[in-house]
Amino acid sequence: MKALLKNYHQSPRKVRLVANLIRGKSVPQARALLSFQPQKSSPALLKLLESAVANARSSGNSPENLFVKTIAVNKGMVLKRFKPMARGRAAQFHRTMSIVTLELGATQTAVKKVAKKVAAKKVAKKV
Repeated sequence: MKALLKNYHQSPRKVRLVANLIRGKSVPQARALLSFQPQKSSPALLKLLESAVANARSSGNSPENLFVKTIAVNKGMVLKRFKPMARGRAAQFHRTMSIVTLELGATQTAVKKVAKKVAAKKVAKKV
């Protein structure tokens, strides 16, 4: 139940502001927060959250029982660019990218329900 966003073209400091809002929140609550945030990184993080939910759904979990367990924003690649300055000089500036890792966790009641479903499938296969 993980999802990874690599080389997102925005600095990690700006992305962390949005990521901190959804850390520890349930999936429906995180969706609502991200859909109404004005920051540039909100749609990208919403898409990442949907990817993690799809990964969880394929393993048999319901999105209502999931929450954002961890979200980490790290520094990615750095593009080095030059800007013309006075007297024919050039100044270097950096365009930093971000790597965002999102992991979802299931509540305790959801874990028990999934375990029962898996046990029932194993019993059905044996019979």
